[in-house]
Amino acid sequence: MKRGRTGLKSQCQIFPSLGERAKRPKWMTPAQDWGNLPHHVVLQIFQHLSLVDRARASSVFEFELNQPATSYLRSTHPDLIQQIIKKHAQHLQYVSFKVDSCTESAEAACDILSQLVNCTIKTLGLISTARPSFMDVSQAHFVSALTVVFVNSKSLSSIRIDDTPVDDPSLKVLVANNSDTLKLLKMSSCPHVSPAGILCVADQCHGLRELALNYHLLSDELLLALSSEKHVHLEHLRIDVVSENPGQTHFHTIKRSSWEALIRHSPKVNIVMYFFLYEEEFEPFFCEETPVTHLYFGRAVSKMMLGRIGLNCPRLVELVVCANGIEPLDEELIRIAERCKSLTAIGLGECEVTCSGFVEFVKMCGGRLTQLSIMEEVLIPDSSYNMEQIHSEVSKHLGRMWFPDMMPTW
Repeated sequence: MKRGRTGLKSQCQIFPSLGERAKRPKWMTPAQDWGNLPHHVVLQIFQHLSLVDRARASSVFEFELNQPATSYLRSTHPDLIQQIIKKHAQHLQYVSFKVDSCTESAEAACDILSQLVNCTIKTLGLISTARPSFMDVSQAHFVSALTVVFVNSKSLSSIRIDDTPVDDPSLKVLVANNSDTLKLLKMSSCPHVSPAGILCVADQCHGLRELALNYHLLSDELLLALSSEKHVHLEHLRIDVVSENPGQTHFHTIKRSSWEALIRHSPKVNIVMYFFLYEEEFEPFFCEETPVTHLYFGRAVSKMMLGRIGLNCPRLVELVVCANGIEPLDEELIRIAERCKSLTAIGLGECEVTCSGFVEFVKMCGGRLTQLSIMEEVLIPDSSYNMEQIHSEVSKHLGRMWFPDMMPTW
């Protein structure tokens, strides 16, 4: 096994992104979760609630749609779905659909969406728990169903439609009916949306505070639209930079002046970038100062690129590197510690750093490093420190006990 090898998912999720992981209330144990109740029990409870209480209870609903032949997860009972649609659709405000990898589940979700004609939904989420099964649905079927919600819900504020065949015309319908209320839009990996489509949203939805999209939709015009005087301060911008086939995807460059305009307008914005590129595809990035705050590299990234980050990412708060290679990163890490004064979290996977270089990095950052996740295999003993000494020296500079992460032995 290669030194420090870990899974892509574990490396990119060493530190959960801001606002992306919902937490269960402290008082609610798994046994008390309503989602664990049998559906026939939930139906019985609903039948004994007053009309007002039913309305309150059905304002938040999660449809889980799975195929028994391919999924071990339970689906929402059809009787319960029909009761919600027929008797309480007008009360629905916070709705999400979770579907498995089967096209039939995604089609069933679209069928339910098509029936939500008397709703005033505020939050809508379409979530694929495995592979993106919504992409297998007929685009016409999906867009038609989604448009029903966009037209009839005049107060949508939060929409999550990642990995779906949403397109520019449906976004125009969204804007026409919900431009005054939309605050959050997550639409990564939506190949039928063009830069002009997302620009239409930014131009008209001046209350938009959070946006997630793929890099090919990012443009200078979009950043300037988000920086206009009419627009509220942007709080969170997530950008996924993805390449499936090396050498076949062209990545454009965003002007430094466009980034600067966004920061002048929204000085506290979190800019999160997830990179899934091959080493030769990084050339357009970080050649000039870039106001990114959170960086996640899901594939190998070169020493040169990490050096650029130290030079041109002064707002960096969090850095996760899945892999680098066998060249020590001492100089790059020390430069990042020196120039990225806001850095508080770092995770290193398949990389190499000398113990002396690592201690120097931690010494420069000090107690502001609230999250430090380094695999033991990353650290190379040298004449100054061995593996027995490294944890006490790092702990001293952090002001708390610290140990490197270890690979499980099973």
